[in-house]
Amino acid sequence: MKEAAALTALPASTLRYYESIGMVAPISRGSSRHRVCDEDDLDQLMWVACLAATGMPVSGRRQYVANRELGPDTAAAQIGLLAKQDRRLTEEAERRPSRSRRQRYVRLKIDYWRAVHAGERGPAERLSTEACALADGLK
Repeated sequence: MKEAAALTALPASTLRYYESIGMVAPISRGSSRHRVCDEDDLDQLMWVACLAATGMPVSGRRQYVANRELGPDTAAAQIGLLAKQDRRLTEEAERRPSRSRRQRYVRLKIDYWRAVHAGERGPAERLSTEACALADGLK
């Protein structure tokens, strides 16, 4: 277990906000009253932060998290959410070409969910790893 704010680079106010709107489950606190994350908490915070970095609206991020909790059966819905964000980023890239890294992340997530939907574990894991590597540049 590690302190959430230090590991995610998210301000405590953002963590409180995400908890208050139900985007993330309440994170436990250690004896020092700081939020303490386990691996699942960190994964969820990372994906939410990365989606935020792509410019996805709060409503889309909330839906993504809700769908993710339901598992592979929501792959089509996840693809739809991410495809919508990809279209937004395409329009944005036409106006401001510097946004391509955000769009690459969204496209990797679309491909990930397509692999999940098709039951292709190997490609899904590879795409997840690639998205994680790219995510470092989004923060």
